[in-house]
Amino acid sequence: MSISKPKKPKIAIVHDFLTYFGGAERVLISLHKLYPDAPIYTLLYNEKKMKQYFSDAKIRTSFLNKLPKFIRKRKKYLLPFMPTAAETFDLREFDIVISSSSSFAKGIITKPKTTHICYCHTPTRFLWDWHYNYLKENNIKGIKKIIILFFLHYMRMWDKSAAERVDYFIANSKNTAQRIKKFYGRESKVVYPPCDVEYSNDCEKPKEDKKRYFLIVSRLSSYKKIDLAIEAFNKLEIPLIIIGEGEDRSRLRKMAEKNIKFLGFVSDEKLKYYYQSCQAFIFPGEDDFGITPIEAMSFGKPVLAYRRGGLKETIIEGITGEFFDDLIPEILADGVRRMKNNYRNYNCERIKQHSQKFSRKNFEENIKNIIEKI
Repeated sequence: MSISKPKKPKIAIVHDFLTYFGGAERVLISLHKLYPDAPIYTLLYNEKKMKQYFSDAKIRTSFLNKLPKFIRKRKKYLLPFMPTAAETFDLREFDIVISSSSSFAKGIITKPKTTHICYCHTPTRFLWDWHYNYLKENNIKGIKKIIILFFLHYMRMWDKSAAERVDYFIANSKNTAQRIKKFYGRESKVVYPPCDVEYSNDCEKPKEDKKRYFLIVSRLSSYKKIDLAIEAFNKLEIPLIIIGEGEDRSRLRKMAEKNIKFLGFVSDEKLKYYYQSCQAFIFPGEDDFGITPIEAMSFGKPVLAYRRGGLKETIIEGITGEFFDDLIPEILADGVRRMKNNYRNYNCERIKQHSQKFSRKNFEENIKNIIEKI
């Protein structure tokens, strides 16, 4: 009597948006590498920008992606339709669905026997702990503010309901796990996201250099607080290079003095060069994890970061970097001075060694083990 092999489960991956490359997309690349046959469902897809990263993937989009390009580029106008877009994905053929979500992907609807595992980058920020910041940063007042408050209340109810559809949560940090517990009332396992920590084999002895630049690699959005760093470095008159694109770029460029350069998007090879050649890395905003500081540490570079969120889990104060405690340019500038004064005490090899904790290999092994156990 022959024993039949157990049926291989059919897996699908759902991701919020494939419109630009960031930390969440690095997670998606690793998930695709683990499960190359799994199709990737996403609400919006910019093929021109993202095809190079997912050239062999089967990308399936929502009805939103059929709208004219000028509408798709203005995502905030599509917000009322995004819950419906996530819910209309047809996932009936799959045994396991893995959502990579910081907003809407976790809201998919699956069959009762389908297992839904959500890798959560953050509970939806603009709906929960940052919703007042969202109103302030977009200068929303008067009747418009009242209408949007009602809309955000509806969206919060949907978001809480969407979180209840998830069978298992995986959080990208302890900080995110706490917020999943607070806002969704759910437990989660922590698996740190994959970081490219194999960038550099060389490790030079840190040395303070007045002409050497500090580095920021970030999406240029208001919540990233790049303007805070610009104000600080305008006063310090120390060279600062900013790599990244985003909707806040024109405003930030107008703020910056001649010591600050914007390079926009750069290739991976050029990015390695700028990591290798900088004096230190600056991370001025709050993040649930923060991948770019880990990449900087993989080159032995110390990091100055705001003492909030996931960075408290990845930076060892005085050893792999420093913290500043208030979102005030003078406080950030003081952190830069402390870092420069302490610079000769940083050990490049120790910083690099610490970054290995967050390697892509560790992420893939941990995710695979969790999914196989489930």
